[in-house]
Amino acid sequence: MSKPLSSLFLSILLLGSSSAIVPQAFAKTATSVKAEAPGVAPQYDTTHVYVSAQDFEKFTNSLVATFGGSKSKQGVFQVTPTPSQTMSQLVMTPVGTFSVFGFKTPVPYPFGAERTGYLVKDIDQAVSSAKANGADVLVETFTDPVGRDAVIQWPGGVNMQLYWHTKPSKYAELKTVPENRVYVSKHRADTFVQNFVKFSHGKVISDDAKAAGVEIGRPNDHYRRIRIESDFGKMTVLVTDGHLPYPYGHEMTGYEVKNVTETLDKAQKSGAKVLVKPFKADARESAILEFPGGYIAEIHAPTQ
Repeated sequence: MSKPLSSLFLSILLLGSSSAIVPQAFAKTATSVKAEAPGVAPQYDTTHVYVSAQDFEKFTNSLVATFGGSKSKQGVFQVTPTPSQTMSQLVMTPVGTFSVFGFKTPVPYPFGAERTGYLVKDIDQAVSSAKANGADVLVETFTDPVGRDAVIQWPGGVNMQLYWHTKPSKYAELKTVPENRVYVSKHRADTFVQNFVKFSHGKVISDDAKAAGVEIGRPNDHYRRIRIESDFGKMTVLVTDGHLPYPYGHEMTGYEVKNVTETLDKAQKSGAKVLVKPFKADARESAILEFPGGYIAEIHAPTQ
């Protein structure tokens, strides 16, 4: 089972060692103010994945075989404010960055529930802004070997980690920017979107109340899909009633590739399984994979 955890502060250690409708409700929050935006750039934001020790190498090898890229040196570190030890490795691909963890000790609560980590320019200002925009702070700011971190939760139960580095890193731009795929209920969707857009200084790219249900495994239905972009990258908010067939809802991130069929072929040859065969909707072809170790990911390619 894959779970998210802190990664970008580890990266320094490891490397050194339908029609788009913008709702009126979001109009005032959709303006990007670059001078005040907390984010840095999408290549510094990662999906965090847990795998068991026996699957660690198989998973990281499969990622590189599927997407290309490279792996940092593997190490064992403490990445939480209380004692713990985990195998850690950064996998940098052209379609997104992965932080891979294989804990040797029990994982301290609430780590393991945050899906992503976002590098911020100023951790104190970012946490203060998150709180001002409706987020709860699950883990107060703590110091790690190369910076400071905090874990927050947005309305709708969306957990993420924020972190800041004492010594800035420099990563190459991604070939394509992945999308953070967030499933929320209709009761909290507007609040989550408004709050996150204000915090990130991002903008709502589209809000489709009648998105094709095939995108969530229900081809005879429709659902609401909201797309957001900010300095943190892309986010797709899937507003559902929670009646989701497997594996929908388990995929934390969607990766844009050049060709879905070719990517699936590479993935299967490296040990991954196809959970959802390719289908077309919203001017893209999509599929869902399960990599060795249990990490589930969506992949897609534009069809126009």
